[in-house]
Amino acid sequence: MSFEPDTIQRALFKAWSLSTASQWTANNPAAGQCNVTALLIHELFGGDLLKTPLPAGDHFYNRIDGRRYDFTASQFDRPIAYLDLRTSRTEAEQGATSEQLAELRAAFQRQRVTSG
Repeated sequence: MSFEPDTIQRALFKAWSLSTASQWTANNPAAGQCNVTALLIHELFGGDLLKTPLPAGDHFYNRIDGRRYDFTASQFDRPIAYLDLRTSRTEAEQGATSEQLAELRAAFQRQRVTSG
């Protein structure tokens, strides 16, 4: 699977649901999806897991080939000040269940097949 950020973003947008994060809403599908999304992208494409502390808790995202990718940035009303702190899968997994990750993995793969 090749790393094509625009295609990945579209597939994720369609794959997110209440089953992948309890904060999901139709008006804000990226809400609460940062942990599970960062974990999936790391699993599929490697790179680094990063985080930035925010008032509501740590926000997780990825760095691939030296570039930051925050596929869930649309959940925020305004841009955040990224700190790009390296983190671990173990820390990111604290905010996502294995069931949520499995659901996102399956839904993402379905979207990639139908749109890719």
